[in-house]
Amino acid sequence: MDHKSVAERVLTAVGGTDNIAAGAHCATRLRLVLKDMNVINQDALDNDEDLKGTFNNSGQFQIIVGPGDVDEVYKHMAAAGMKQVSKDELKNVAASQGNLFTRFIKVVSEIFLPIIPVLVGTGLLMALNNVLTAPKIFDPTKSLIELYPAWEGFAGIVNLLSAAAFAFLPVLVGFTATKVFGGNPYLGMTMGAAMVFPSLVNGYNVAAALEDGTMTYWDVFGIQVQQAGYQGTVLPVILVAFILANVEKFFHKILKGTIDFMFTPTLTLLITGFATFMLVGPPMFKLGTLLGEGINWLYTAAGPVGGFLFGLVYSPIVITGLHQSFPPIELQLLAAGGSFIFAIASMANVAQGGAALGVYLTSKDKKMKALAGATAPSAFLGITEPAIFGVNIRLRWPFYIAMGASAVASTLIALFGVKASGLGAAGFLGLPSIDPAQGMGWMGFIIAILTSAVLSTGASFIYGKRVFAGQVAEEEVEAAAPATAAASVAAPAASAPAAATEGYELTAHLNGTAVELSAVSDPTFASGALGPGAAVEPTEGKLYAPADGKVTVAFPTGHAIGMRTDKGVEVLMHIGFDTVELDGKHFTPKVERGQEVKRGDVLVEFDMAAIKAAGYPLTTPLVITNAKKTVDSTALAVAAGSTVAAGRDQLVSVAAKTATV
Repeated sequence: MDHKSVAERVLTAVGGTDNIAAGAHCATRLRLVLKDMNVINQDALDNDEDLKGTFNNSGQFQIIVGPGDVDEVYKHMAAAGMKQVSKDELKNVAASQGNLFTRFIKVVSEIFLPIIPVLVGTGLLMALNNVLTAPKIFDPTKSLIELYPAWEGFAGIVNLLSAAAFAFLPVLVGFTATKVFGGNPYLGMTMGAAMVFPSLVNGYNVAAALEDGTMTYWDVFGIQVQQAGYQGTVLPVILVAFILANVEKFFHKILKGTIDFMFTPTLTLLITGFATFMLVGPPMFKLGTLLGEGINWLYTAAGPVGGFLFGLVYSPIVITGLHQSFPPIELQLLAAGGSFIFAIASMANVAQGGAALGVYLTSKDKKMKALAGATAPSAFLGITEPAIFGVNIRLRWPFYIAMGASAVASTLIALFGVKASGLGAAGFLGLPSIDPAQGMGWMGFIIAILTSAVLSTGASFIYGKRVFAGQVAEEEVEAAAPATAAASVAAPAASAPAAATEGYELTAHLNGTAVELSAVSDPTFASGALGPGAAVEPTEGKLYAPADGKVTVAFPTGHAIGMRTDKGVEVLMHIGFDTVELDGKHFTPKVERGQEVKRGDVLVEFDMAAIKAAGYPLTTPLVITNAKKTVDSTALAVAAGSTVAAGRDQLVSVAAKTATV
């Protein structure tokens, strides 16, 4: 590979150094933060025979070059004027791109991506619970379980399962948010659990407790601290996770060895805990109260304009969790004759469902289509978190479309004088909660909610057709992949003789359980972009040489090792995924570049418990990076799930490439 030429071609394709905010690299990939993604010449990158693929992740445009080459290409790009930063710094650069709201959306999307399946499952269960328990849907006065008491036990279990994830949402978000911010996710999960501890006043009742004076307090050296829980909240726990991660990083820098291991988690939890209940909680609850009072004043004073503005911002308010401060205000409105809040919440929820439905109808990506199809119905029935966090926020434009549709429909709610006489499921099932005697009553609600659904679905469909126009269906990619792989691995080049490589075995590179390469969680390895091979889920923190040969890539961080075997086959072993972000912590390299090794020699030792505690998977792939030139085919030599011993048991069988003349 002509590294300088590759660097020049990459720079040209991404718009030059002026379009690169910063760059870094790992064992196999260039990681670039670009100022303008629209200038990328994707065709040039896709058709470059020296590059193995590209993808965009967390604001970083990643270009797969390969081990042993990526660092050389990176050097030439840096020499051309590209700004160089560390991997941690690159995360900060990526996070700083765009306006404040866009950056917030990116962070929220990254935090919620791992827990989307939980929100989808529990959201649909909660929608089912609404159907079972909401009054007036199937009878003028009773709910379904009141009509059929035999279903009460079933409904009780459904309610428990559906409410669990939302009641303990800070635990889930605490884990994922702390990981995103670079801290120990288990510490984040612990803080999340503290925020919903049973002895605290339940988060859903905090506003009422403050209103009626029943809130309990801790006396901390004369300071009264609210014993308030955070059930169902989002923004407070994200802020807490940010504080925790930075406090932990600070102590990791100043404390070392055993002192660090013992006191960093202790001090981190102590400081973050006091900050949570003394500095984060009270302002958040006060802000929610002021927001609710302000919206009530605006709606009352401005009428349709107030309805438009409240409908526009309702879903963003749901993201923050501040909508939980609305119940006391809503109860006052109900006591005074009717609540507009419930009616507008229904418009916003249905709009989010319609936007997700538009994605379902237009997306060609199988996973996104399935997710949108599952989350839209729950939003229509009043549970929007799965649609918001699973689809609309991730894509952004469906969320904005839903906000607009909600604003228009909420304007109609104000014009028609529609108000609720009670609470219920804020969506299509909300009709029985609407007071038929106020304004246009049920007819007004039906017109407004259908407007919300039609506008959001239609706009999302039209815009989605444009956005997904060039998208290739995932099943088409999968169907084409075997043929492409066969062509790249099996077909020898006709223009030049290939090196004759004897068929032989690559033994396991770790003690553990064999895993099919296609089953690993990292899409770059799973797709075979870096080459064919297999993986091992380790049971011991040692990486071994799978054959005799020479070390060709030895990162000082110790997370990846490359070697050329005595048969000319180049292999890359990558311990876990995204472990480059640990910057060498918990890894102890035992070899250097250029060192001769024998099958079974220890290459790296690593602390499995510490790496897992930091939130990183340890599944370790072994791939042949020069398979096009050296082998006809490879296969996992044992059944997936089999136990393998490093340096002894065969892991990958290698068929030699037949020499051509």
